Amino acid sequence: MGPTVEGRGRGHLRRPLCTFCRRLRVKLLFTDVRHTRVNIWRDPDAAAYVRSVAGGDETVPTVTVAGRALVNPSKRQLMEAVRAYAPHELSRGSASG
Repeated sequence: MGPTVEGRGRGHLRRPLCTFCRRLRVKLLFTDVRHTRVNIWRDPDAAAYVRSVAGGDETVPTVTVAGRALVNPSKRQLMEAVRAYAPHELSRGSASG
């Protein structure tokens, strides 16, 4: 099982030097959404989780929100999931996404 929102923010599964991961990370800097970054090259369980939700591939970024996996989400998709499944993770300033 990969990282989940419950008790520790967003689980943001990534690889070093991944352009898509970097883009999402930069976009998250402009929100107050808490998240935990996990390097799947250093965490075999996280890598296995990504493969389990991405059709056998190690597609990153993969983000979990309240136990729901989002594979390579846009900021909009991520914010919609947070508003729907983990609104307590948002501050007033990031609610517009």
